[in-house]
Amino acid sequence: MEKELKRTVDYLKKQGITQPEIGIVLGTGLGKMIQYIEVVKTIEYPNIPNFPEATVEFHQGRLIYGKLQKKMVVAMQGRVHYYEGYSMQQITFPIRVMKLLGIRYLLLSNVAGSMNLQFKKGSLMLIEDHINFQPDNPLRGPNPDNMGPRFPDMSRPYSEFLNEKLMQIAKRNNITLHRGVYISVTGPNLETRAEYRMFRNFADAVGMSTVPEVIVANHMGLPCAAVSVLTDECDPDNLQIADIRDIIETAGKAEVHLNTLFNGLIKEL
Repeated sequence: MEKELKRTVDYLKKQGITQPEIGIVLGTGLGKMIQYIEVVKTIEYPNIPNFPEATVEFHQGRLIYGKLQKKMVVAMQGRVHYYEGYSMQQITFPIRVMKLLGIRYLLLSNVAGSMNLQFKKGSLMLIEDHINFQPDNPLRGPNPDNMGPRFPDMSRPYSEFLNEKLMQIAKRNNITLHRGVYISVTGPNLETRAEYRMFRNFADAVGMSTVPEVIVANHMGLPCAAVSVLTDECDPDNLQIADIRDIIETAGKAEVHLNTLFNGLIKEL
């Protein structure tokens, strides 16, 4: 992996991506933040050596480098998932690349189903903690000791510093920002009523991403924060058939508030 990382980082530096301060991962249907970036360079994932290619609709698969709020950022417009057939090491490879390029903070977003009936569809949830319910771990296998410890601590996987700033920005802008626990599952199918009943006993929202990326960020000592856009209400007693078009539409409407939070945070860092 280290040789692959070096080749990828060297390639991106030659393309002019040399001084990113902040990394951003934009989840399903959440790519409009790119419009705020003064773009210096755009590279399609298939053109980046060793980069996994996004195969899911609504994930455009582009790496964007440019200036946002007077900071140089590198943004992933779309991520890849374990259910696409990639290994955990492959789906977290871009996080390691961004860290090696020099980012000091990582901001992540995703869409998720709300299992907490107080968290309504179209609102946002700041992830305070998570449960990894995926069947593999990106740190399984030989440990790259020069990148992080064999047994990284996960007592506080999300930066309290970043989270507190996001809560303050939400309050100033009258944005509803819940705080909760996110559980990451394999997918790509959504959950059964019985699974929702089980999961809601120990988590507020469920999705298919983010946690592997956060594990790798913590392994490399990279402070991170993550926000879920809650696109459907997962009440097992009143469960509606999922409609991906409705999920994407809801994500698009709520993305305005997500962009306000991330823009405000980047400005303060």
